[in-house]
Amino acid sequence: MIPVANPIPEPAGFNDRCRVPGNAWLQTHPDGRPGDRWSPFRLALAAGFSDRCGYGAMWISSGTVDHFVSCDEDRSQAYEWLNYRYVEGWFNSSKNKHPSANLLDPFEIQPGWFEIDLPSLQLRLTDALPPAVRERAEYTLTRLPLRDDERVIRQRRAWLEMYEEGTPLAVIERRAPLIAQAIRRQRWPRRPPGQ
Repeated sequence: MIPVANPIPEPAGFNDRCRVPGNAWLQTHPDGRPGDRWSPFRLALAAGFSDRCGYGAMWISSGTVDHFVSCDEDRSQAYEWLNYRYVEGWFNSSKNKHPSANLLDPFEIQPGWFEIDLPSLQLRLTDALPPAVRERAEYTLTRLPLRDDERVIRQRRAWLEMYEEGTPLAVIERRAPLIAQAIRRQRWPRRPPGQ
């Protein structure tokens, strides 16, 4: 996880096309799943996250709109721009099983709280993480799961291999910043040509 600018500017038309009609629907439907009026604004949300997953902190081509406070927890947040996070679909599915109060919000993250270990590619907490959020950070790492799930390890491995094969570190920095930081911190070598 890496810092994300907060707040992300609300896109033009969001209030009229999402919030107002969505909240009107909620007033007349006390039960049932709120209808998806947020997806047309997914690309604006993605831009605010630099096209990186709010949890995995790596570039994704087609993320989802995650309700940080789920509709099951608080339906009144269903159509609120400030409640949306851009995330990989499987993280969104994993997150739905956990109360938001137990998880770190991508908007809370500060520089240096997390790092990638090489060569394991596991995400770990650093000493920079304040004690007040350590329990939620550990919960988030293990329950989503961010630390060492094979799906996220494969993504991290792909970025590391791209660097080893010659992709400029500046590209890795934009697309997978925690991998770039690990490469710098551990002085990770490139592969010799032909290997």
